[in-house]
Amino acid sequence: MLILMASDHTKKQLADVLARVRKLRLKPHVIPGKNSVAVGITGNSGALDKTLFEALPGVREAVRVTRPYKLAGRDFKHGDTVVPVGPYDIGGRGLIVIAGPCAVESEEQLIRIARAVKKAGAQMLRGGAFKPRTSPYAFQGLGKQGLKLLAAAKKETGLPIVTEVLDQRSLDDVAEYADVLQVGARNMQNFALLKDLGKLRKPVMLKRGLSATLDEWLMSAEYLLSEGNDKLFLCERGIRAFSDHARNTLDLNVVPAVKELSHLPIIVDPSHATGVRARVAPMARAAVAAGAHGLMIEVHDRPDQALCDGPQALHPDDFAVLMRDLAAIGAAVGRDMAEPKFGRQ
Repeated sequence: MLILMASDHTKKQLADVLARVRKLRLKPHVIPGKNSVAVGITGNSGALDKTLFEALPGVREAVRVTRPYKLAGRDFKHGDTVVPVGPYDIGGRGLIVIAGPCAVESEEQLIRIARAVKKAGAQMLRGGAFKPRTSPYAFQGLGKQGLKLLAAAKKETGLPIVTEVLDQRSLDDVAEYADVLQVGARNMQNFALLKDLGKLRKPVMLKRGLSATLDEWLMSAEYLLSEGNDKLFLCERGIRAFSDHARNTLDLNVVPAVKELSHLPIIVDPSHATGVRARVAPMARAAVAAGAHGLMIEVHDRPDQALCDGPQALHPDDFAVLMRDLAAIGAAVGRDMAEPKFGRQ
């Protein structure tokens, strides 16, 4: 439910509304507006009686919110969320590109690729220190040592770090080093992990689950938002379908759908969506044309030697060509490549 306060309400009247919500063992969220404020209510699984609030002084109207995701939807927040990450914003006019290897393999490998993606214009560096793999015998990542190497790459290039948090045991270590904590597709509904991430107040990128609907995805976002973390953006990375010509099916329909229903920024990962190097660039270009706020792209200068997902990684030269294409497409749809807020890095 959304409680709309009258434009001339007093502080005491607002406090009385908040007290009424808490008395019902629900959680109030004060939402500033242009002429007044509203109070969003979360914690209820069923409909609330509007008269409980409309009878209170200072209340203009109580409006029922029918969607299950309240904080993630536009009923509670009409304006778009912008997530600050280092010198950049995700969700504004600027187009953000996160690039780097699937996995951190060594310091030499990571620094080499980090320099290349920065030279091409990427604003953030991706790299997995903890790798959830389908096979227990596949490379699982370097763990905390990988995080230290990411920190070294950040010191070398100035690029903010995006890396995956695998579970609650690794959460504190990842939070110490990462600028953005990535929730992978397999963890989208790891609700205990989402709650802990919601308490951290650090930027989080929430990937869509392998077969998740839009509602399920936004409900996972609701877990983080309900714990107080509004530094959240979404990442479409393809869903499972019956097609056998690509690793997954990239659902670009979801980009405008998210922007219609939610205020959260959305980026696209064409690398995991396609799993095929030749298809990454076309889908990246299409994602920008569809209105995505950014991209996450795997880059490796020696993909045939990569310990993880080499077949989908772009060579740095091809990535540089793609970045020029993205700048042109972005300009055509009113989205420039993001510039640092604190001066050129």
